Amino acid sequence: MKEAGIEKTATAEVRRSIRLLNLIVSFVMITLLFVIVKYLYGPLHQLLSFLPDTSMVLIVIFAMVVAAVGLYLSRALSGQVIRKIEDYSERLDNILDVTRDIREEIYGDILLDKIMNCSLAITGSDAGSILLVDDDNLVFKSVKGTKAQELPGRTIPKDAGIGGWVLKHGEPVIIEDVKKDGRYNPDIDEFTGYETTSMLCAPLKTKSSTVGVIELLNKKHGLYDERDIDVIKYLADQAAISIEKARFYDDQRNYEIHLTDILLDSIDRFMPEKKGHSKRVAKYANIIAKSFNMPEGKKRKLYFASLLHDIGFLRISPEKTFEKESYMMHPVTGYEMLRPITFYKDIAPYVLYHHERYDGQGYPENLKEDAIPLESRIIAIAEAFDSMVSKLSYKVSVNFDAAINELLRNKGGQFDPELVDFFVRGVKEPLD
Repeated sequence: MKEAGIEKTATAEVRRSIRLLNLIVSFVMITLLFVIVKYLYGPLHQLLSFLPDTSMVLIVIFAMVVAAVGLYLSRALSGQVIRKIEDYSERLDNILDVTRDIREEIYGDILLDKIMNCSLAITGSDAGSILLVDDDNLVFKSVKGTKAQELPGRTIPKDAGIGGWVLKHGEPVIIEDVKKDGRYNPDIDEFTGYETTSMLCAPLKTKSSTVGVIELLNKKHGLYDERDIDVIKYLADQAAISIEKARFYDDQRNYEIHLTDILLDSIDRFMPEKKGHSKRVAKYANIIAKSFNMPEGKKRKLYFASLLHDIGFLRISPEKTFEKESYMMHPVTGYEMLRPITFYKDIAPYVLYHHERYDGQGYPENLKEDAIPLESRIIAIAEAFDSMVSKLSYKVSVNFDAAINELLRNKGGQFDPELVDFFVRGVKEPLD
């Protein structure tokens, strides 16, 4: 079991602490035995008579001091051991939770974000990236940190830098000062303006190949250590398996995915203020869907409906995009665009009704409560939240807490109250 490897370092530290305590206890016991022999056991008493009473008093005092120090250390070390065990237990619980999560995830972009976020949280890293192999290159797929939005899609030669070395040798490395390491490639730091000091880099390996690497940068407290390597090696192995599964799933739906990407790119270019909006809405919608265990098939349809919920804007002229009458037509227009396409036919109604309100005051048909498709009610919450917190939004953006309060304030009015509660419990921070 890989979990045993993760706990090995913790066990070693506990054993070292116990050995130190054993040495202290042994010294005290030997000293007391020595005193007992001198004063209480006749035959040996004569052999030790050369030691004056003053020396014996000093020995006893020294033993008492050592015993007192030992008692203090035992309490301190016990506390440390407990904290270390709790730390490892928490890490292991987090990893097992994430492992279950990523094994169930079938969408590549969401999967990579989950792996990246978990790795940063567990190791306390300031930034990081996942790079996947693409022919002779490594491609940045998921990036967190300074200028993170500018790196996805950027490529580097797969033999370049520390990541290239890890990919070639298939072993993780810890580097305390990258600038002193001959493998360090400063090009990405120069591009982003981010200063990398320390790094933990691990391969993403399956039984048959190495599919990429994960790089974690600048641990916030202290330096990377063997505990971090144990955790990341395990997570990286699980991630590699899940990445391959997601790739297989993606390949099966290659045409649908590429067409969707083309449409999303068109929306982003047509409406720069909505760049990335559709993908974020899909991720927020997924948070709600997972909170009540929506079946995988329905979750997949919700995902694509979320990505394409604003497609109707492509048939509205730019100068009329934000005119009320034209804006209110985009769900209908989107529905008409998607309905004739076979693999989009099922999601077209979700797009049509994503601006209906729970209280019946929405559009285009003034549907109310459960008459609105569940998927449309989910998209309504996800879209509203992203529109409030996104810095690119055409509306005035607000902070995370204010956006959450706005959703709660509109429970039962604009939004399904139960779904709002699911979302509020599941969302932790705005997405990049």
